Amino acid sequence: MSAVLFDVPGPKARSRNVYLNVVTVAIVVGAIAFIMFRFYESGQFTAKKWEIFTFPRVQEKFLEAIWATLSAFGVAAVGSIVLGILLAFGRLADTKWVRIPCYWFTELFRAVPLLILMMIMYYGLPSAGVKGITPFIAVVVGLILYNGSVLAEVFRAGIESLPKGQREAGLAIGMSKGQVLRSILLPQAVRSMLPVIIAQLVVIMKDTALGFLITYDEILKYANFLGSQGQYGSPVVPALMVAAVIYVGLCLVLSGVAKFTEYKMSSRVKVAKIKAGMA
Repeated sequence: MSAVLFDVPGPKARSRNVYLNVVTVAIVVGAIAFIMFRFYESGQFTAKKWEIFTFPRVQEKFLEAIWATLSAFGVAAVGSIVLGILLAFGRLADTKWVRIPCYWFTELFRAVPLLILMMIMYYGLPSAGVKGITPFIAVVVGLILYNGSVLAEVFRAGIESLPKGQREAGLAIGMSKGQVLRSILLPQAVRSMLPVIIAQLVVIMKDTALGFLITYDEILKYANFLGSQGQYGSPVVPALMVAAVIYVGLCLVLSGVAKFTEYKMSSRVKVAKIKAGMA
């Protein structure tokens, strides 16, 4: 019998949970309906406010903004994972001169708000004499520093959660500590912590919207530009709704790809276990 973290609810508890779920859904649906009604009453769904989205040039610019968002996300995601792995290995190193700097680096950039990192990169470094800092570089570097530090703790926690016998077995057959980390512990840690890694990648995708504040031409910046077009009724709300739908779609696609990857990895592990049992 596997232990559970809570008691199995009885008939009364199940009835109460159903009642609370129904009430919660009703409140959420009512709030959404009220918001949509207010939008309708204020003229946010009139044809004039949505006409601008039918123009081919506007649609092309939205595609360019989506590409800019995906470009920043792709580079930042890869950089964050690489930095997270390096910092996690540094946190687990035996030597203090590696472990202590990695610890303080991780704690520092986890504590600094991401927007401040971007602004330091874009506004602070040029004033200090550093040239060539574009909005893309500022967004990507800020995302990598922050999310890489967060992922470092994820990888470290995943590695330390594994049974100590696996580390000892690897060392016993002559592998170095680095080989044990790379070949034995890290792959298992990634599989066990994959849901958390997926969630952090979704955060990276959404945080690219902060680039709007440092003039990076991503989705939110272009939506804000469309919302300021007075000749089309200043469609602020429609533009933000379109941007929100795009972000939701991108995050759902990312989550779907990650779930598919998780499924394939789990299938390979099951096949390997079956082959090992047959041998």
